[in-house]
Amino acid sequence: MMSGAYQFIRPMLFALSPEDAHEATLKALETGLYPRGFGSDDTILAQRLFGLDFPNPIGIAAGYDKDARVPDAVLGMGCGFAEIGTVTPRPQAGNPKPRVFRLVEDRALINRLGFNNAGHDAALHRLRARQGRNGIVGVNIGANKDSTDRSADYVLGIRTFSSVASYFTVNVSSPNTPGLRDLQAPAALDELLTQIMNTRAELVKSGAPRRPIIVKLAPDIAEDDIAPICDRLLAHTVDGIAVSNTTLARAGLKSSFARETGGLSGRPAFRRSTAMLARVYRLTNGVVPLIGIGGIDSAQSALAKIEAGASLLQLYTGLVYEGPGLLGAIKKHLTQEARRSNATSLADLRGRRADQWAAEPLA
Repeated sequence: MMSGAYQFIRPMLFALSPEDAHEATLKALETGLYPRGFGSDDTILAQRLFGLDFPNPIGIAAGYDKDARVPDAVLGMGCGFAEIGTVTPRPQAGNPKPRVFRLVEDRALINRLGFNNAGHDAALHRLRARQGRNGIVGVNIGANKDSTDRSADYVLGIRTFSSVASYFTVNVSSPNTPGLRDLQAPAALDELLTQIMNTRAELVKSGAPRRPIIVKLAPDIAEDDIAPICDRLLAHTVDGIAVSNTTLARAGLKSSFARETGGLSGRPAFRRSTAMLARVYRLTNGVVPLIGIGGIDSAQSALAKIEAGASLLQLYTGLVYEGPGLLGAIKKHLTQEARRSNATSLADLRGRRADQWAAEPLA
């Protein structure tokens, strides 16, 4: 699937360490060296979700543009939306290097970055500078590793970025900040969302825009906890759910790096994350927009996410291996499938194979 240009570029990027290659691509985007998504997207790809108009369903997952350096370049490549972060109140260096590993044989990555970012102030400065420009740019918020009140960190994120974020993603699912995933437990999630929703209501009452709240889940949630978690998300009327973050599972990997600690992303995460997506779709009765994440590295896997229940898609590791041509390939395939199915929009494809995917085991 790799485009001709990326076939030549990828060996040079893969000769660098994963983090150096990541930085090289960010600098290229900052200087305008990236392929443009020429022309308008087919209208059949457009959707209005939680009050926002998405020209197409594709975004790049959080973790790529942690500090809001290139949201407009991401949009310029043809993405329907961008998401920056995860960003924490105070800058933090993250975990010791090396902390990102390519599992080339598995078309995967393992990372244990640990929310390395420059903090709220740096991202806010850049997002304020782009105010007035078109395009949906979400802010993914997290808590500092050494925070004594993690809920307060999320609340501060809502307050800090309310004027510049198109939407918020509440990241309680990274495996690389000790104890963070404990916030997914129903009681802890209930308390966190109460504070977040109260903060948003207070801001709206004071005249601020109402920003959609999306909660990002892990794919490793115990089977018995999925329904209670979805119940809490519905009770708080979250605007969307992102399914899912990286996984701690390692089954079937070939690479010698498989023993590295951290979150696994890429092709091996596809089946588990898609089965989780379908379960969440069914438990929420399809009424909450879902962002499908995990193992999207082809047009076919993107369609499978839609059919399992996703309204929007985010990819990252797939771009590492396939290059930016993957974006156009996905849009073309989704358009063709929608036309072939006599659909009037992607909503007609959403969830049509959710029962099949929900029957897949998570183990």
